[in-house]
Amino acid sequence: MDESTLDEMEMSAESRRQQPGRGMYVLPSLFTAGNMAAGYYAITQSVQGSLADTSYFDRAALAIGIAVLFDGLDGIVARATNTTSAFGKELDSLADVITFGVAPSLLAYIWGFRMIPALSNAALRGQIMHLGVFVCFIFLICGASRLARFNISTNPQPRNPGRPGKKYFVGMPIPAGAGVIASVIHFQQGSPIDNPWIAGVWICLIGFTSFLMVSNWRFWSAKEMTSGKRHPFQLVAVIAVFGALIALYHRYMLIILAMVYLVSGVLARLAYSWSRSRRRHVTETQPGQ
Repeated sequence: MDESTLDEMEMSAESRRQQPGRGMYVLPSLFTAGNMAAGYYAITQSVQGSLADTSYFDRAALAIGIAVLFDGLDGIVARATNTTSAFGKELDSLADVITFGVAPSLLAYIWGFRMIPALSNAALRGQIMHLGVFVCFIFLICGASRLARFNISTNPQPRNPGRPGKKYFVGMPIPAGAGVIASVIHFQQGSPIDNPWIAGVWICLIGFTSFLMVSNWRFWSAKEMTSGKRHPFQLVAVIAVFGALIALYHRYMLIILAMVYLVSGVLARLAYSWSRSRRRHVTETQPGQ
């Protein structure tokens, strides 16, 4: 047996030692299953809220918030343990459709439109409910489309790219869209909308969030925080501070975080449009052009 063959055998043995065991591949899927369980629980609580105590709506909103945490953890665990797989990606996408598509759209409809009390103008209430069904379905289809585009994209580039790389998502991620709905409902402690004008605002918010999910606008991905190793202690400190604030002031912190993230994409788009128009204006006004 020559020396090159021995080297190849040693390299093969080393690669087998570095490869994670089969049991490790189950670990990210457990977090995905937790994501799906939270979504299913949110659906059951939404239905219960329409029949009994409206505090069930708050439980459904909190379940969606917990699912956002599970959704982030399964990716982090898969990357940290080197156990990413095609099966895990497909399971994660299917879980996201249920938890961040079906569950929040159903909750948004029942909480925002189905519970509106009888009005003197019954036709107006019927129109609001029909429009609510439509816009909540739009949220669901936009979220599913966002997931499908993410799954088939190899290197998506936003329209307002800023610096290239994996720092940004193209379009608002579906967990963030579901978080917007859940944070508003949790802020109201599950108390449903009882005013048709407020229902109109709710329609606009759901519709705009749906648009952001299928847009080409950029949203911060936070991947450099979870994958970077330059400042691990600072990262742990920041996470601990935010975790404590959320635990103490969850009603306010969750809606602030959700709305700030939503507005960040809008501001990034406006800033890019303004800088592009400014550069065009400077180019057109330069002499000799």
